[in-house]
Amino acid sequence: MTLDDFNVATRNWFEKNFKSPTEAQRLSWPSIQKGKHTLISAPTGSGKTLAAFYISIDKLIKQSITDQLSQETRILYVSPLKALSNDIHKNLQIPLEGIKKEML
Repeated sequence: MTLDDFNVATRNWFEKNFKSPTEAQRLSWPSIQKGKHTLISAPTGSGKTLAAFYISIDKLIKQSITDQLSQETRILYVSPLKALSNDIHKNLQIPLEGIKKEML
């Protein structure tokens, strides 16, 4: 899976903010795209959050464009620590806001 497989807004935001996908992203995205359970083990700052969530964000964007996005829970993240959950939430706000701007 390459960035060319992503929706244009999702891809444009990524390319404006990063030189290229990290190793964690390149190795995990194909498995996640296929719906397989995927364990990502990598150092802090290696792009694990986007590795884990970016495919799902892209799918939601694509569904919203084609009016196939129903009002139901699509992504559930269970965190062992409240602080980690807060970090994930904060770290996803930037790409979500950036992709939204790309779509306008």
